[in-house]
Amino acid sequence: MATEGNLSAPTRHPIDWQGPDYYNEEVVLHEMERIFDICHGCRRCVSLCGSFPTLFDLVDESTTMEVDGVDKKDYWKVVDQCYLCDLCYMTKCPYVPPHEFNLDFPHTMLRAKAIKFKKGEVGFGEKLLASTDLHGSLAGIPVVVQTVNAVNKTALARSAMESTLGVDKDAWLPALATRKFRHKTPAAKATVITDGAKTPGKVVIFATCYINYNEPGIGLDLLKILDHNDVPYVIVEKEKCCGMPKLELGDLESVNASKQANIPVLAAYAKDGFAILAAVPSCALMFKQEIPLMFPDEADVQLVKKAMWDPFEYLMQRKRDGLLKTEFSTPLGNISYQIPCHGRVQNIGKKTEEMLKMIPGTTVNTHERCSGHAGTFGVKKATHQQALKIGKPLFKAMANMKDGSKPDYISSDCPLGGHHIAQGFDINGLGAPELQHPLSLVAKAYGLK
Repeated sequence: MATEGNLSAPTRHPIDWQGPDYYNEEVVLHEMERIFDICHGCRRCVSLCGSFPTLFDLVDESTTMEVDGVDKKDYWKVVDQCYLCDLCYMTKCPYVPPHEFNLDFPHTMLRAKAIKFKKGEVGFGEKLLASTDLHGSLAGIPVVVQTVNAVNKTALARSAMESTLGVDKDAWLPALATRKFRHKTPAAKATVITDGAKTPGKVVIFATCYINYNEPGIGLDLLKILDHNDVPYVIVEKEKCCGMPKLELGDLESVNASKQANIPVLAAYAKDGFAILAAVPSCALMFKQEIPLMFPDEADVQLVKKAMWDPFEYLMQRKRDGLLKTEFSTPLGNISYQIPCHGRVQNIGKKTEEMLKMIPGTTVNTHERCSGHAGTFGVKKATHQQALKIGKPLFKAMANMKDGSKPDYISSDCPLGGHHIAQGFDINGLGAPELQHPLSLVAKAYGLK
C-alpha cells in the first residue's frame, strides 16, 4: 500500500551501467515519464535547480497539462539542467527507495546523460572541461604556467574560449599553480601512530585534481593541521582524477578508467589501516557513493569506501577520541560558511561548522543552500548566468550575519563553489569579505605558518 512520504532512510540501488538495457533509450524515456509524472504531482523540489521548473513549465504549457502532453524530445531539456547534486534524492523526495515508487531522479538523469554521451551528443568543449588531468598537466612548469595564466585573463583569450569551448567569458576560472601539491610535499613531522576508538592514527592524502593543479595551499594547510595534531601522513603514491567530471557528462567508461587506476592504489592503503582523506567533497563522494554503486560487488571498492573521509569528518572524530588539539591562538571574527551539496549528501553532519565554532572569538553563520556552481555547470556559456541565478539567494543570505553585521570571511568546503560565491558577491554588490577555505581558516586559527 502506498503511503504519503517515506519514514525510512533513503537507500540506493546499484547503478547497472553494464546491464543490457542501461543504454536503451526507449526504456529510459518510459522511466522518465513515470518519474516526471510523480514529480509533477508533488512539485516539492521546484526550488532546488533548473530541472524541476523546466519540467513543470513543460507540463503546464502542454495541451493536456499533464506529463503525457509533453513531447518526449523535450525530456532532454530537463536532463540538461541536472548537475547531479543529489539533493533532491537525499533531502527532499518522499518517494525514494524503499518507498514503492522507487524514485531516483539523479541516477535516472545520469542514465539519460550516459545515453546522450554514447550517441555522440556531447561536444568537444564539454569533454575538454571534464579532462582535469589533461589541462592540469601544465601546472608547475616554469614560465608556461605564468604565460597560460596571463593569457587566460585577457579578453581576447576568454572570447576565444567562449566561442570554441563554450566557456563563458565572464565566469571565474581557476589559475594553474606554479607548483603542484604533489611535487615535493613536506614529509610528516609525526612518526608515532595513535589510533583512536573511532579513527585510524595515520592518514593518506588523495590530493584531488583541483588541490594538486590549482590551489595546493589548501592541501598544505591540511598537512599543517595534521602535523599540529601529531597525525602521521603520506601522499597517495599515484592518482588519477576521481571521475566526477566525467560522471557529470555521462561518460561512464572514463569513470571506469579512473576507477581502474585509483582503486588498487587506494585499497592497498586501506588494507594497511590508513584513513584516506580528500579535501574536495565531490572527490570524496565519488569513492563513498558513485563508484561503489557502479561496482557493488568489488571488495576493494567497498574497502576504499569505508576508508574514505572528509577532512573535517576525520578531525571531529579525532576530537571524540580525545586526540584533537582544541587550543586556538587566533580568533577569526565573523565567518559566513556554506555547506556544499556534495558535502551534505555524504550524511556526515555539520562537521566543518562544528570545528569552526570551537575557535574562540569566532561566529559562524552556516548556510545549506546550493551555490549553483555544480562543477562545469557554473562556467559554461549555456548555464553560467543560470548558475549565478541559482546561487543568488545564497549570496544574499551569506552577506549578513544573524545580528546584521558583515562577515569577515566567506567559506565553503568546495573550493570552486567558494569562488563562485565570491563572484556572486562581486556581481551583486554584496561587499568583499575574504574568501578562505575552512582548512585554511583552521590553520590560521591554530596560528600555523
